[in-house]
Amino acid sequence: MAITGVHALIYSSEFEALRAVLRDTLGWRHVEDEPGWLIFAMPPAEVAVHPADGPGYQLSLMCDDLESTVDELAAKGVRTTGPPEEESWGRLVRLALPGDVEMMLYQPKHTTAV
Repeated sequence: MAITGVHALIYSSEFEALRAVLRDTLGWRHVEDEPGWLIFAMPPAEVAVHPADGPGYQLSLMCDDLESTVDELAAKGVRTTGPPEEESWGRLVRLALPGDVEMMLYQPKHTTAV
């Protein structure tokens, strides 16, 4: 089998502003497939399958040090929707991104695959 990668999609009514955050704030490398249509290289990724009553998926960002990452992002204008939360599997915040996109950022306590 030749699966070569994962292509994740984020939908936003403020897609240009969200692209700018990924490009300028997070510093993700990108290609421009068509004028203005950016496709970003993401950091290494992993996928986990959780039990649920119905299908779904979530895109989360991981970091090594939650407090310093949140401080760095805040200095660049990215805000969180609340204070850090402590879970058995990690410490997390939710980032408020353009177009009412909310994305979890967490410092894992679990063993990671990357």
